[in-house]
Amino acid sequence: MPGRLSGVSELFRPTTGEPGPAAEQPTEQVAPSGRVRHDEKITVYVSSAELIALEQARLILRAEHGVAVDRGRIVRAAISLVMAELEARGGESGLVRALSEQ
Repeated sequence: MPGRLSGVSELFRPTTGEPGPAAEQPTEQVAPSGRVRHDEKITVYVSSAELIALEQARLILRAEHGVAVDRGRIVRAAISLVMAELEARGGESGLVRALSEQ
């Protein structure tokens, strides 16, 4: 999908363990918050192509995988995955690579 998006909601979660290289620390993926009432909100501007890609992902999840979710849940799940990879791989993560190329 074109234009991968990321957010910061998981950046302020508590961490445990001794500091050190992220790739050496065991990483427990934080589950996305799912379908609950959320107290915090951010606004993210996306291109038409990115919005269409997000909507296509939602439809693919429903049609091919039987997973009926809204775009917000997809974004929260994506944030969770990206933040876990950043913690585990640090500078080798896809997020760092994607943002370094801009």
